[in-house]
Formats: sequence, structure tokens, C-alpha cells
Amino acid sequence: MSAPENGARPLEGVRVVEMGSLLAGPFCGQLLADFGAEVIKIEPPGKGDPMRQWGRHRKEGRTLWWPIIARNKKSVTLNLREEEGQELARRLISGADVVVENFRPGTLERWGLGYEDLSVLNPGLVMVRVSGYGQTGPYKDQAGFGAIGESMGGIRHVTGFSDRPPPRVGISLGDSLAATFGALGAVTALFHREARGGSGQVVDVGIYEAVLALMESTIPEYALAGHVRGRTGAILPFVAPSNTYPTADGDYVVIGANADTVFGRFARAVGHPEWAEDERYATHHARGEHQEELDEMISAWTKERAVDEVLEVMMEAGVPAGKLFTAKDMVEDPHYAARENVVTVEDPEIGAFPMQNVVPRLTGTPGEVRWTGPALGQHNDEVFGGLLGLNEEDMAGLRERGIV
Repeated sequence: MSAPENGARPLEGVRVVEMGSLLAGPFCGQLLADFGAEVIKIEPPGKGDPMRQWGRHRKEGRTLWWPIIARNKKSVTLNLREEEGQELARRLISGADVVVENFRPGTLERWGLGYEDLSVLNPGLVMVRVSGYGQTGPYKDQAGFGAIGESMGGIRHVTGFSDRPPPRVGISLGDSLAATFGALGAVTALFHREARGGSGQVVDVGIYEAVLALMESTIPEYALAGHVRGRTGAILPFVAPSNTYPTADGDYVVIGANADTVFGRFARAVGHPEWAEDERYATHHARGEHQEELDEMISAWTKERAVDEVLEVMMEAGVPAGKLFTAKDMVEDPHYAARENVVTVEDPEIGAFPMQNVVPRLTGTPGEVRWTGPALGQHNDEVFGGLLGLNEEDMAGLRERGIV
């Protein structure tokens, strides 16, 4: 990616205090940090955020997840369960623009760190609150992880095949969606404050409703037509051909040729131009009615060819198609390389550390991965000493009492 104009990043000068742990809050902090916000992550002394331990694979004794989720952030340790720690948090937040938290609703209020308390100190504060069910409603006090939000938001019910239990997506989708909406809410609230002269406010995101926001027309389908969308495997009913097809080398290829003009090109490319004129396949509705038989014919064609051959034929015909990428494919793919989708950052312990780059891509003021996730409390002296003015004696006392 190109260098930012005048060396400035779009969120440079914005100070974010990140509280909470795991994914739903920290991924929001990651997104803001990627675009230049100063994100000060508060972690409990000792073990820190559990994300420091999560992840199946490790390198040099460290998880390979933490360097990504905590990239571009500063780490300080602070015991928020103690009054002295809460007071230091207030001092820090009084000079912040944004607070990001994903505790169960009511937790911060018990510590005197709720929005009503903090907004007295800092009227312009934007507080992003990510939780399972949001800050209001009859479920608000229930524990809610991403998997539960995915279930309540509806995506689990429509994922997978109808003849077996619904699976989960292989990533923490609900948490990441909620965090993304949280980041959107943060920059929207900051724009309102800065450009409209508005005050601070709360950005309230429930994980389930972040999932619900992606659920297309499922609500009116039921409310107006009495239809409950279910699991349909690799297809969308009545959208054909659009499926995952087997190939001769034991792999799969995804082909989407459901638009009329594209289907005509597809039919000619696979040697069956007559399909485009056949009344069973000539229109979108007709192809939907004969989806299964059409997929069987296409599978018979792809099974005789390797993935690369299928993709070459589709590319020449202008038909959308692609293979199922693994991490190995991503690292080796020329388009990924040209777009700098994978960036390598130097980690002080692991060394060269490849990870996904910043999204979205801004041409004038792009984001940047500047460093990997920091050591626990790495920035205590910088933040508590340099920012809050504590001296060495103060810091020693705080460490001795288990506050930092």
C-alpha cells in the first residue's frame, strides 16, 4: 500500500482506551488502530488478555493469534477490580476520545466506570459497548459469546445441509461482525462530534443483532410470505447455476453463472450452446426450477477436468469462478501479492510475522500494520508515567499493591 499523505493516518490523534478481552472488543480496537488511532489496551496484571494464550499453534512459545488481534496497540496493566485501579482508569479515560469494552452489561457500572460516570469527566467521550444481547432488553444480563449470537441472529439456522445439524463457520464470525459494527459506530459518532458539534454518546452493539444485520430478506420472507429460510447446503434455492463442483484432481471449484447473459457464455464454454436456448434453462426462473439436473450436468463436465483447466475455461469465457483458497493458496497467490493482502511485520520474539493486511484500502490515507501485539504491560511507563505523570516511586507502589 502507498504511504499516507503527509505521513498522516486518518485516525491519527484519536486516543482509544480498550477494555475487555477476547475478540468482540479487541477486534474493534484492532480496526481503529489499523487506521492510526492510539489504542491503549488495559489488561489485568499477571496473565493479561486470554487471547495471549488462545490459538492451536504456537511459535517460540507464543500464540500466533495475539500478534494480529493486538497489532498496533499499546499494552498497560491495570487491576480494574480495585478502587485504585479504577481511579487510574478514570484519569486515563478523561483524556480519551473512545472507550471500547465488551464486559457483560452492568460490570463497568459496578466499578464506577459506566458511561454516565465517565461522561461527567469527559462529555465528548464515545463509548463502544459490545455484548451478547446489547445494553437493554430482557436478555441483557445473560452471558453471550459469539456462537450464541450467531444462533440467535439466524445465521446458524441457514448454514449447512438440511439433513444434518447446523455447523459453525470456521472462524469467530459473530464476534468479528459485532466488532466491525462497533468500529463503524465509533467513527460515525466521532464524525458527529467533530463535524456537527455534537457530544459524546454510546455505541451499543449486540452480537446477535450484528449477525441479524446480514440476514438479507429473511424477516419479510416470513412476516409477509410465511416462509422460513432453512439450510440449503452449497446452493441458494432457485439461483442456478451457482454451486461448488467436483474436479478430476479431487478438488472443488465454485462457479456462478446464474445471470442470463453469463449462462449463455458458460453454456458455449462447456460445449453445450443449446442449453442457453433450451426452455428448461433459458431464463433465471427456469434454471431455478431445474437446478438439480443442471448441477448434475455441470458436475459431469467438471469431474473430467482439473481445477486449473476449469478455471482457465471459465476465465476465457468471462464466467465468475474460483477455487477454494487455503492459507497456502493465499500466501502463494499472485493477486494476493499484487494487492499486498498479506503483509510481513517483524516481531521481536518470533521474527518475520506474516498476517492479513488492513481493510479497507484507502488510496490517500491508508491504514498500516506498524507492529505486532505488544508484551504484557510493555507501555506502562509510557502511559502511566509519560501520560499521567506518575513517577518511579508511584509505579513501584502500584506494582507492589498489584494494581499494575
